[in-house]
Amino acid sequence: MSSILLIAFGAFAASYLLQWSIIKLSYRYNIFIDSHMDDKPQNFHDNATPRAGGIGIMVSMLFLLLTPIGWKLLFSFLLAFLSGIFEDLHRSLQPKVRLILQFVAASSAVILTSSVITYFGFDFTVSYDIGILLSILGIMGMMNAINMIDGFNGLASGMVLLMLIAFGTIAYRVGDSDIVYISIITISSLLAFLIFNFPQGKIFLGDGGSYLLGFIVAVMGIFLASNYMKVSPWFVLAVLIYPSWEVIFSIIRKLLLRRSPLEPDSLHLHMLIYKHFTKSNHLTSLVIVSATSPFMLMPILYANNSTANFLTSLLYIILYTALYRYLYLRYEK
Repeated sequence: MSSILLIAFGAFAASYLLQWSIIKLSYRYNIFIDSHMDDKPQNFHDNATPRAGGIGIMVSMLFLLLTPIGWKLLFSFLLAFLSGIFEDLHRSLQPKVRLILQFVAASSAVILTSSVITYFGFDFTVSYDIGILLSILGIMGMMNAINMIDGFNGLASGMVLLMLIAFGTIAYRVGDSDIVYISIITISSLLAFLIFNFPQGKIFLGDGGSYLLGFIVAVMGIFLASNYMKVSPWFVLAVLIYPSWEVIFSIIRKLLLRRSPLEPDSLHLHMLIYKHFTKSNHLTSLVIVSATSPFMLMPILYANNSTANFLTSLLYIILYTALYRYLYLRYEK
């Protein structure tokens, strides 16, 4: 217990000191600055702000070297982080290069940890090769999903905290100390980040931070579902339901509107809630995280029950879609 507390404190302290330093250095040398004057759909801040909070989180991951699995995952974590931090620094990383980095990161994590989902509940299985491909695509998808919802202070980081709590709790229940350590280290580093990010927004995760966090929770979920029969893959989906459905719904919505799924817009649910309900950056995050938390945390009680987790996910999808339809038809149509 004492070693866990020391690691948690170390990760928190490292992240805190780096967040503070990055804020100071970014303004002094004009690096990592996200201008509030940019005409971007996801621009909801009023001041030029550093977007390199992921650096503090990545450095905190060095504490993983104290765990057996850390040596296998640290390289993958670094690649996931690099796929975004170059964009934060130069804004010039080609999408093709970013996808290659994400693919290599996801592939290395799946191969080095031998974590491949082949059983999807309800007596449905796929071959090992197909499982590898789906696991890699799942990790890459979650990286971009967390990046997509990273639009307001504390939204992406708050959601990831809930995911880490859920996966960490189940890891403790099944006796997987590696996943417990990953959860504790990431939670500690995120709490330090949130001191500066929520509610004032003194620093943002940036692409490096959001890609890294999406990578971490995806790897944790796949590792648990592929190694423990007590953990249903539908439990993993239920915990990750908000960003997962946000991406799927966004693609469907844009295709129906005959727009490119890759084209950013201001019609995501969190943006509609901001524009027509809260009109506050941090309050938007608080409302969404609070409303979504029961759907992400209740599955802890029935992690091995595919039916219950499927129904939980389905209920969330129905409520999300109904709320979106109401807001869109009333205010945007």
